[in-house]
Formats: sequence, C-alpha cells, structure tokens
Amino acid sequence: MNSLLPLPLSKTPKGSQFRTILADTLTIFWGEWLDLRVRIVQVAAAGLVSPLIYIIGFGLGLGSALDATMKPAAGDNYLQFILPGMIALSSMTISFGGTTFSICGDRIFTKTFEETLLVPVHPLALYLGRMLAGIVRGMMTSCSVILVALIFTGKFASFLNPLFLLLLVLNCAVFAGLGVIVGLNVKSLESVGLYNNFVIVPMSFLGATFFDPATLPTVLKGVVYLLPLTYTSVGLRAAAYLPLSQFPWYSIPILLVVAIALAVAGAYQFAHQQD
Repeated sequence: MNSLLPLPLSKTPKGSQFRTILADTLTIFWGEWLDLRVRIVQVAAAGLVSPLIYIIGFGLGLGSALDATMKPAAGDNYLQFILPGMIALSSMTISFGGTTFSICGDRIFTKTFEETLLVPVHPLALYLGRMLAGIVRGMMTSCSVILVALIFTGKFASFLNPLFLLLLVLNCAVFAGLGVIVGLNVKSLESVGLYNNFVIVPMSFLGATFFDPATLPTVLKGVVYLLPLTYTSVGLRAAAYLPLSQFPWYSIPILLVVAIALAVAGAYQFAHQQD
C-alpha cells in the first residue's frame, strides 16, 4: 500500500509546507513516545550490558596491561580512552535495533503499519517521526553509559559538553535512520539478525571504539573511515579529552550528510512502501 500524500503538500508555499512537515513529524513522534515512555527504564538499561562488559574486560582487564607499556592518544589511561567509544557503541546499537524492531513489529506481527501509511502526513514526516523516536532511545541508553563514565572518571566537563552531546545526537540520527530503512525492507526478524551480524557487530569493533585509527596501515585506515561510527568515536574522544584545536571538525558535516542522505532515502521508501 503506497503512501499517497506528498503531492498536495508540494502545491503549498515552502514555508507552509515546512511547518506542516514539522507538525506531522511531531505527531508521529508523539505516537511513538506514548509507547516509549512506559518503558523508559527498560530502554535506558537495554544497551548498558555490552558496554559494561567491554569496560570491565577491556578497560580494566586489558587496560591495566596496556597502561604499563603505552600511553593512549587521548585520556589518561586505556579505560578513559575507550569510554567515549562505548558511549558511541551503545547509542548506535539501541538507535538501530530499537527502531528496526519497532517498525518490524508493526509490519510483521501487529499488522498496524498499513494504518501508519494511511495517515494524511508527508512521507518525510513519517520518516522523521520514527527517526526522532530512535534518537530518544539512543540518548536514553547513552545517558546510562555516560553515568558509568562519570563514575569511573569524575570528568563531568568531558562528557557533558555541547560538542560531545551534538556528536552523540548526530550518531543516534544516523543509526536510527538506518534502522528505519532496514525496518521497512526486511521480511522477517531473521533478516534483522543478518543486518545486525553483518553490519552492526563488525562496526562495533571496527568503528574506532577500541583503537586509534591513526595507527592503522593506510588500506585498513581507508576501510575504517568508511564507517560512520568511526567519526563518532574519534569525535567524542576528542571532545572529551583533547583541546578544541585538535577536534576533528570534519566529523560533524560527515555525520550530518549521512543523516540527510538517509532521510531522503527513508522518505522515498515511505512514499513507495507496500505492505
């Protein structure tokens, strides 16, 4: 069933069309929030287990051996080095997974997704509303990991500065957007598992969460910098520990461009979605 409502909006003035899309986006998001707000604790804790395991196993276990032989590129020790990567990792996992399963549940199990396509709103608003809900999911879990980071380091200014939070929101937007597109295309939950195993899990380890990509050979460095999580991990680490003059400013426009590209693809998918 196609979403048939982008055409009337195209005849309205641009300012009016923008206000309409914004209002429709907030409407779709509010519907998602009504379901999400009763599971705040569950969502906030959902992505905390893996980062905690990595922090204990790598940061405290392996880190104690590494600290005796080398100094990390950012932070006072290896534990501090990986904490921004753990925050990036948790935001990616929950933004993607929560959004994907939410759409899959509506499409495959409850069969209520057709009602969403019949709602008289612009396809872009359908995408943005779902994506905003994914951002909220990711930020909830990220706040839990940030709390853990504050307990281990006590560096409040490092993890609660505007630049750090901006990168975190952009990362959530990218992977929530990817989750929307995957959720619209998969045919079963097994397919979601394939995307998770072949996209999210490799990116978790190759996205500069545990290492400094600057130390890699040129070929591997090119591969690592194809992953959006790399720009988030590197940017968060710089925002937390390094002077502003050393911040990789390119990470912000790259993540923004990826988020916009996903928004275009997601709006097109909603406009042509058949269920």
